[in-house]
Amino acid sequence: MGKEKRKCVLGPLTGKERIKKAYYLRKDTARYHKEHDPIEHKCNGDERRYKKKIANFTKTLPHNSLGEVDLKAYSSLRKALKSGDPEDLEAIPMGGTTKLANPQAAYVFDLIGADCHQTELPAPPAFSSAWEASEMAEVYWRALTRDVHFEEYDTNELTIEAASELSRFSDFRGPKDNGSVTTGTLFRSATPEDLEGPFISQFLFKDIPFGSTTIPQRYQTTLAGADHMTDYEEWLNIQNGGSPVAAIPDTTPRYIRNGRDLAKYVHIDFSYQPALSACLILNGLGRDALSPNNPYLKSATQGGFITFGGPHILDLVSKVSRLALEAAWFHKFLVHRRLRPEEFGGRVHNHLTDSANYPIHKELLNSQVISKVFNKYGTYLLPMAYPEGSPTHPAYPAGHASLAGAGVTVLKAFFNEAYEIPNPVTASKNGLSLVPYSDGPLTIGGELNKLASNIALGRDTAGVHWRSDGIEGIKLGEAVAIEVLRDYRKTYNENFDGFTLTKFDGKKITI
Repeated sequence: MGKEKRKCVLGPLTGKERIKKAYYLRKDTARYHKEHDPIEHKCNGDERRYKKKIANFTKTLPHNSLGEVDLKAYSSLRKALKSGDPEDLEAIPMGGTTKLANPQAAYVFDLIGADCHQTELPAPPAFSSAWEASEMAEVYWRALTRDVHFEEYDTNELTIEAASELSRFSDFRGPKDNGSVTTGTLFRSATPEDLEGPFISQFLFKDIPFGSTTIPQRYQTTLAGADHMTDYEEWLNIQNGGSPVAAIPDTTPRYIRNGRDLAKYVHIDFSYQPALSACLILNGLGRDALSPNNPYLKSATQGGFITFGGPHILDLVSKVSRLALEAAWFHKFLVHRRLRPEEFGGRVHNHLTDSANYPIHKELLNSQVISKVFNKYGTYLLPMAYPEGSPTHPAYPAGHASLAGAGVTVLKAFFNEAYEIPNPVTASKNGLSLVPYSDGPLTIGGELNKLASNIALGRDTAGVHWRSDGIEGIKLGEAVAIEVLRDYRKTYNENFDGFTLTKFDGKKITI
């Protein structure tokens, strides 16, 4: 053979060429993000507007008997968030043993997608606005109707009253039919096809293929009427970071049939569980369920696997979840610091019992739902589904919503949104079985949108979030996922025309 060199590596590029191309690919991606102008983030002005910080998240800090935060403690929180210094964060005075949930996540950098500080959200509703009043009324109504089966919304007295009253709020921004909230639009989102079919997405009903086994989607729930934090001392203890009482579970697993079941699902699910479950279900539907843009659908010799196959989709579903949370945490802690509905409920209670005077919009104060809550519980506090109330991070945007928006966006990019889901179902009255649904076809795209809505607004049903937290959180997650898909678009060897999907606002895009 003499001095002839034998080459073992096949491929179009030499080792040096490959290193160079990888470098410029990463450099060009970084340059793309660098060339964007910094976003001028806008808040609703409430933190400056109210000296007592009545409109801001203060849970776990020390409070007075009205649930108003110790201003020195809040100032310490602001100082720590401004500096980002871990020592400053360790010096924040706490009211009890419960800790803040990971504020340092707001400063993290990542190496794919847009930087979390370069994601945009509109300002949330102001504390005294009619918009905020309508969102609080909706959360109260969700609490009162937790035990109503979704299939009985059209006939149940409470849900009929809820739809009627929400229609009368001057700035309620939930979906409507001919200008009115109906039992068919109640507590839903307005994403494409979300208003069609059962309230719960098929991806929360269908069995999940899980390797060599199958997981039925029957979940632990809690007993009917198991509401929390309706006692003032209990509420104040939780605001100060005190320990909650234990909940009494329903020992029988059930399919999700009402708001209480849904609230429990989004209480103990892991971060990207809903999107992962949907992905496993979709992977089992076969080639016809794949996006028409999948480059292997027309191949005579190859099938997708590491790229454009199951491992690829599963990886991206998990990857975008952490990035979505990073973006959410930036907005939660460093921009908005919006109070939770349970904190607002304390303001309502103290205002209506003449213990304090707060600028709460009259539409809420004069609402029917306020009287119903007081007549049932003896306080104006928001009845919570969880003993501990909300998590210990600010409300806006919702982390669950951001996760759902990101995961669902990836799934819409890889699967055929127009594909009709076979054999649709809904839950029986007792939640022990599934029954056929036959009132029209349900598509992958519509049921994925509904899944995002269920996860995002299911947290509202628990009492821990506002509608705008969920709706804007879904959009934030979508924006995060789109940037990740854009970064990966140029990394593939296949002849690929790009990711095509329908956004939550109904606009179809190709990445």
